[in-house]
Amino acid sequence: MDDAGYRPFHTRLLTYSCGGPFCDGYVLGIIAIALPSLALDLHLTPGWQGLIAAASLLGMVVGGTVFGYLTDRLGRQLMYTIDLMALVVGSAAQFWVREPWQLFALRFVLGIAVGADYPIASALLAEFAPRSRRGMLLAAMIGAWWLGYMVSFLSGYALSTWVRLDWHWLLSSSAVPAAIVVALRLGTPESPRWLASKGRLQEAEAVIEKHLGRGYRLDPEPADAPAPAATSLLDGSYFGRLVFVCVFWSCQIVPTFAIYTYTPELLRLLHVPDPALGAALISVVFAAGVIPAMLLVDKVGRRPLLTIPFLVTGVVLAILAVMPAAEHFGIVALLFCLFALFNSASSVLQWIYPAELFPTDVRATALGIATSVSRVGAAIGTFLFPLAIAHLGVSRLIAAVAGICLIGWLVAMRFAPETKGLSLSETSAQD
Repeated sequence: MDDAGYRPFHTRLLTYSCGGPFCDGYVLGIIAIALPSLALDLHLTPGWQGLIAAASLLGMVVGGTVFGYLTDRLGRQLMYTIDLMALVVGSAAQFWVREPWQLFALRFVLGIAVGADYPIASALLAEFAPRSRRGMLLAAMIGAWWLGYMVSFLSGYALSTWVRLDWHWLLSSSAVPAAIVVALRLGTPESPRWLASKGRLQEAEAVIEKHLGRGYRLDPEPADAPAPAATSLLDGSYFGRLVFVCVFWSCQIVPTFAIYTYTPELLRLLHVPDPALGAALISVVFAAGVIPAMLLVDKVGRRPLLTIPFLVTGVVLAILAVMPAAEHFGIVALLFCLFALFNSASSVLQWIYPAELFPTDVRATALGIATSVSRVGAAIGTFLFPLAIAHLGVSRLIAAVAGICLIGWLVAMRFAPETKGLSLSETSAQD
C-alpha cells in the first residue's frame, strides 16, 4: 500500500482533509477581526476579552486529547465528519450571542472541534498516503491552516468594511466553509490500517482494492506495537517519541502565537514606520513559508527541515534583541520576515512526525496529546506576552523567545529522526 503510487483518490482525500485545517484557521483568525467591535457591544472587561480570545485554545486542549483517543478506539471515518458538524453548529450559534459567557462557551466548543480535527484528519491522510508523497501531503494541511487564517482576515475586513455587517455575522460566517467540508467528507472510506488493527482484514482489503487498485496490501504493523494507548505511550521508545514531539511542537508554536498575535505592537515598539503594513507583509510570509517546505520535505528529509529553521529563527531573534531598531527599521522588518519564513517552514513537521512515529493503535492519541500540550504552551505564552513586554521590555522578551527557538534546535539535533522514504510500519517500529 505504501508503494501504490499517487491516485486521484489521494487528491480527493487531501482536499477533504485540508478542509478541516482551513476551517480551523478561519475560526481562530476571525475572532481577531470581530473582537474590537464585540468588546464594545458586550461591554467586555479586559478579563473577558482575554478569556474569549483564549477560549478556542483551551477547547483545543480538550478536543485533541479526548477525540484523539476516541479516533483510535472508534475509527477515523466516524469522527471525520462528526467533529466538523459540531463546528457548523457552534459557528452558526454565535449569531445569537447576547452575553459574554455565551460567546466564551461557544468558542470553547469550537476549540474542541478544532482540536479534534487535527489528529483525525492527519491520521487518516497519513494512513492512505504513499510513502513518496506522505510528507508533502501532510505538509499541505499546515498550508491549508495558514490559508484559512489569511482568508478570515480578508473576509472579515470585507464583511465589516464593505458590506458593513456586525460581529455576529463575522463569527457565524465560519459555518459556511465548515458546512461545505462536511458535505465533501460524507462517504470517505475508513482507514484500512485502522480496520486491520481491529482484525477486520477483509474490510481493509476491500477498501484498498476499491480506492487504490488490485495487487496492493498492508505492510504488517511492528510485532511489538501496543494495543492499549493509555499504557503504550507511557513506556518504551514511544514515551520518548511523545516527549520529543511535544517539546519541539511547543518550541515552534509558542514563538509563533506570541509574535504573530502581537506583531503590530512589536513593530511599533521597535519604531517601524508603518506597523500595520509590516504586520500584513509578515503574515503573507508566514503563509508562503509552507510552500517550499511542502516541496522539499520528501526530498531533503524531515530532520533538516526541523533543525535548520530552529537555528535560523533563534539567531534571527537574537540579532533583533540587540539591534537598535530605530536606526535600522528596514533590517528589522527583513529579520521578522526571515523568522516568519523559517518558522512556518518547520511547522509542517508538526503533523508529519506524530503521524509517522506512532503505530496505528495510538497514532491519533499521540497526535491529540501533542496538540493539547502545544496549545497549553501557546495559551500561556499568548497571555503572558503583553505582561512580559511591560515588565521585561521588548529586547529582553525577544531574547527570551530566541532562547525557546534555540532549545528547540538542541532538542531536534539530539532526537529528531529521519523518516523520509520509509513505510509507516518502518517509521513506527520501536527502537
